[in-house]
Amino acid sequence: MDGNRLLFLLCMLIFLGGCSSSSKNTDLILSAGSVERIENFESKFIQSRNIDIWFPDGYNNSDEKYPVLYMHDGQMLFDSTKTWNKQEWQVDETMKALIDEELIQKTIVVGIHNTHLRHSEYFPQKPFESLSEEFQDSLINKGRRSGGESLFKSEVVSDNYLKFITKELKPFIDENYSVKKDRSNTFIAGSSMGGLISMYALCEYPEVFGGAACLSTHWIGTFDTINNPIPQAFIDYLDKYLPEGDKNKIYFDHGTETLDALYPSSQQKIDKVLQNSSMKKANWKSLAFPGADHTERAWSERLAFPLRFLLQK
Repeated sequence: MDGNRLLFLLCMLIFLGGCSSSSKNTDLILSAGSVERIENFESKFIQSRNIDIWFPDGYNNSDEKYPVLYMHDGQMLFDSTKTWNKQEWQVDETMKALIDEELIQKTIVVGIHNTHLRHSEYFPQKPFESLSEEFQDSLINKGRRSGGESLFKSEVVSDNYLKFITKELKPFIDENYSVKKDRSNTFIAGSSMGGLISMYALCEYPEVFGGAACLSTHWIGTFDTINNPIPQAFIDYLDKYLPEGDKNKIYFDHGTETLDALYPSSQQKIDKVLQNSSMKKANWKSLAFPGADHTERAWSERLAFPLRFLLQK
């Protein structure tokens, strides 16, 4: 098997694996804090799904109000014994270490589980719809025509996914937990396709989210880089919709191995958009991690960087 074919198969395994659901066992093994699971949170916009809410130590013994970080691929965040690839983001360990060192605020993390519609829910809708109808159709139906599976299990529904978060999930969290509700204390984060939808959430709802962390952002949208108009669609979108001034923050990063090896050129163009924008330099960050690949293990190793950027005291 040649090297390019091997890389493609590895990327497919890593990328599609994120669509697998974790066990419904709520007894997550944590190193810090506690988790409350809401089973099959219902929505009028998208399919129901589990929601895991992580509380830092001391939450139940305090009347303190907490910032909130919403994270995608929620079943991959806390317990590697429950994930498809036996890896996790180590959110509880990293949050505790940073809180104990007084480097970030005590923060609640809301983990939104993904479904088999992950690609359709996470692919930003306005950039998708800016592509030619022919190219849109090829993305949706390419795999099906060849007798295989398409990355997209439905039409793109990311606008509805964000409506779910902003109009249903956030109001529920605001109503039922001791949280700060304002923009400056509300954040969103994810990796790969989760990086794309986090960027999109900040641009579409800058009055709701004060900051977004986008790790290993999947600028290429699929696995093809030749004659691929998708990165330019994201560049054009950001150039038009990136929040202005100093009220919002955005973080990007990428590695250099496996799927991440396909991101640097696109990220450099995105960085130029940021440099030429009215967003203050202190409010955006773009980092590269040589040798890092496209896995939860890699994201856990650098999670402290975006957390400190968004949640610093």
